[in-house]
Amino acid sequence: MLAVAVALVATVAAVAANPPSGSSTGSGRVFLPNPVAELQDQSLTDQKDADYAALQPAYHTVTLTNLDGSGYLSGDWANVVSETGSPAYSPTNTFSYNRHQDEFEQVMAYYWVTEAQKYIQSLGFGTTRRPVNMESQDVRINQYGADNSFSWDKKDLLRFGKGGVDDAEDAEVILHEYGHAIQDSQQTPFGFGASTEAGSIGEGFADYWAVTVSDVVAPTPDEPCVADWDSVSYTTAVPHCLRRVDTSLHYPEDLNGRVHHDGQIWSRALWDIRQALGNVKADTIILQAQFDLPDPTMPQLAQRTVDTAQSLYGISTAKKVKDAFLARGIL
Repeated sequence: MLAVAVALVATVAAVAANPPSGSSTGSGRVFLPNPVAELQDQSLTDQKDADYAALQPAYHTVTLTNLDGSGYLSGDWANVVSETGSPAYSPTNTFSYNRHQDEFEQVMAYYWVTEAQKYIQSLGFGTTRRPVNMESQDVRINQYGADNSFSWDKKDLLRFGKGGVDDAEDAEVILHEYGHAIQDSQQTPFGFGASTEAGSIGEGFADYWAVTVSDVVAPTPDEPCVADWDSVSYTTAVPHCLRRVDTSLHYPEDLNGRVHHDGQIWSRALWDIRQALGNVKADTIILQAQFDLPDPTMPQLAQRTVDTAQSLYGISTAKKVKDAFLARGIL
């Protein structure tokens, strides 16, 4: 009983020290979507997390929404469950940090995951259409030592790495991993992409999702370039890009069995659909087509996407979608 009493006193003391904000909105400092993309400055480098002068124009104060009122970065659509360093906390929901502070990436993850889910819902998913990953997405920040990030389907968790530019400093890395969580959530049982070709679709969709959402929230001049900021640490070509969604790769002759490479065939088709239809129609069709098809080939999901376009918007829209897949050799 003594141990229980001591634990209860400790809990009460912690609550007293960190009174909840009680508000569902707040403010945070973020990149929109990242310094290289916004400033179009290919000379920017990591400099060991330094917060140097050239980066200052890339910081923006934004409204954080859907917070749970606890004073932490937890809410309806995103939940920072663990992190390197201290968890970001504010009794007034004011989260103003810079990239030299570990809390900055926590704010980035919360903001961009929340904005992505709000965008999905703006397309009707969760109201007039089936929900898509409509839950509080768990996120771990900087607890993976490698310069890599991943969506862990078995734990329904996004995990962001460090090394070079910390991955969660780049909104398009965050959105890419959220793209995988989206596809996993659309399958019953949970999980997408057992085969190499389905895995390539997954990587292509995740790249596309990164650029379509970043373009909606914070348009930049070279939107087809994915993760411009994160990639400065491991690319030498200019512009710095993790990958692009506007390559000329063609199905099936350019397949080489590497999912990130092969996914660029799929992402180009999706990008062309967006160029033809605009983001609202394109993303509605693309998301709707992905339900309950856990391990498709590219031709199978392409035909499903064409059929979805016709059912939602008619023959002329379906033709534009089909033309995009024909141009890549997928249909």
